[in-house]
Amino acid sequence: MSRLWMQFKFDNKSFWRNPAAAVFTFVFPLVFLFVFTTIFGDDEITTPSGKSADMATFYIPSILALSIVNVSYTSLAMQMTILRDGGFLKQVYGTPLPVRLFIMSKVLHLVFIGLILIAIVLTFGRIIYDVQLPTNTLPAATISAILGIVTFSALGLAMTSFIPNSDAAPAIVNASILPLLFISDIFIPLHEAPDWLSFIGSLFPVYHLSHSLITAFDPFQEASGFEWSHLAALTGWGIIGSIVAVRRFSWIPRI
Repeated sequence: MSRLWMQFKFDNKSFWRNPAAAVFTFVFPLVFLFVFTTIFGDDEITTPSGKSADMATFYIPSILALSIVNVSYTSLAMQMTILRDGGFLKQVYGTPLPVRLFIMSKVLHLVFIGLILIAIVLTFGRIIYDVQLPTNTLPAATISAILGIVTFSALGLAMTSFIPNSDAAPAIVNASILPLLFISDIFIPLHEAPDWLSFIGSLFPVYHLSHSLITAFDPFQEASGFEWSHLAALTGWGIIGSIVAVRRFSWIPRI
């Protein structure tokens, strides 16, 4: 446990020693929130029962889903590919540090960064756009976010096994995720999309992360906010990603 903690602190120091990447990680979702409210407006929505909320509140779950995917899938897959081809992973494999602790530390650090990111987005949204924060659905929001980070971390590690070299990493990773963002209720609502397109989107984990967060951050939600079917689908994808990563992840440079 002490070695895991030490590795976690090393990963955390490495993250903050790259201020450009750290700032981009936390500013990126705030820019999207500004763009969404500017383009689509921030009018108040009122239900027949008299409850009301600003439109910005409904942008939050999509922005958080996008941020989670970006941090735990896109960035991790690219980073691990670069470390692999640079020979760093091979050196780690040859040290006394158990490789499972190295991977666990990476995932735990992503959960840590993800929770900070969520706190920043919610604080910014509350102060600037009067976003309503989840109360009775807070446990569902937290669990959905953490499960999403863990799942997409596993998928990011699995994806590295399909990337031939670090030069190809940006193209392959972005090509694997960008189309899904458009058919998973992230950028565009799918209520008017063809049924076949919605069905294809529902097969992939981005859709389930998005809908888990949409329910958990719904200000009109009176239940607990847990979307058990979506959480189960996320868990399944996490298991698939873990199996592929365990079997195919490479510590040896491919160039």
